[in-house]
Amino acid sequence: MTMENLTEVNWGIIGCGDVCERKSGPAFYQVEHSRLVAVMRRDEEKVREFARRHRVPKYYTDADQLIRDPEVNAIYVATPPDTHLLYTLKALRAGKPVYVEKPMAMNYEECREMVRVSEETGVKLFMAFPRRCNDYFLRIRQLLEEGRIGKVLSVDIRLIRPPLETDKDPAAYTWRIKREISGGGYFYDMAPHTLDVLDFLLGEIEAAKGYTTNRGGFYEVEDLVSMTCRFKSGVLGTGLWCYVSDPSQEEDQVEITGTQGRISFSSFTYTPVRLTTSLGIEEFPIPAPTFSQWQIIQTVVDELRGVGSCPSTGASSLRTAKVLEQIYNS
Repeated sequence: MTMENLTEVNWGIIGCGDVCERKSGPAFYQVEHSRLVAVMRRDEEKVREFARRHRVPKYYTDADQLIRDPEVNAIYVATPPDTHLLYTLKALRAGKPVYVEKPMAMNYEECREMVRVSEETGVKLFMAFPRRCNDYFLRIRQLLEEGRIGKVLSVDIRLIRPPLETDKDPAAYTWRIKREISGGGYFYDMAPHTLDVLDFLLGEIEAAKGYTTNRGGFYEVEDLVSMTCRFKSGVLGTGLWCYVSDPSQEEDQVEITGTQGRISFSSFTYTPVRLTTSLGIEEFPIPAPTFSQWQIIQTVVDELRGVGSCPSTGASSLRTAKVLEQIYNS
């Protein structure tokens, strides 16, 4: 079964919270051939205010009502991960393509079920991994494709951050460190961005192992994770994620090493891309986009209209979910 192409994409958002405000929401009514026609949040006052600020004509406090709205023909699931599976399956079975926030779901099995139902219904499933479309990471891919560092040998990831003030007070915990809502800790929430963009830059990771532990004692989920991995291409990788360091040790760096040089960049802070070879050092300052998901949402709209394709699909995201599972299970 295959979907018919849409002429215009009329979005409904389930879960219009902070991510929608800062990263994605405005893109749905700013990209070409895309409209934001309805939003949903359980808190009526907050959803009404979001709709007012963004000039959205309809709002709901019940997700089923939004999914059934005949004007809505595509759905963005932007709730915490514990409801991604539920809302995605409902939308897919209603014949409405879905764009889902990361992490994809609570675990690999839930992610597999989302992909299975997408394939069964013929309704498209996309994931919010915007780095696949952002100029910063596209520049890195260009450098690799041009062979500027020769044959790629290895990649090393380091993300070191201090604890947040909300991490130190159980009464102030956010959902990101509540396993029953998030699926894991900050690693589970943030690392998929880096692992997914490396899948985009270097190809599929075929095997990964890791260790997870809690060293800070601020909360129950992991705050320190190490990883080793092997890509199908033969590239080897290592990673360290720490969320309880001293502020003076803060670091956000990924380094890809090749036979003729290396490329250094960041996952979140958009430090200048640095190319180091025998000829010297070149830097490419590329700013973060105003709305990080604008470009990827345009590709989703283009694919739904039959005039392009989105590089972040359920299938590509399932590979990242599998890597996460391998790290946790080992």
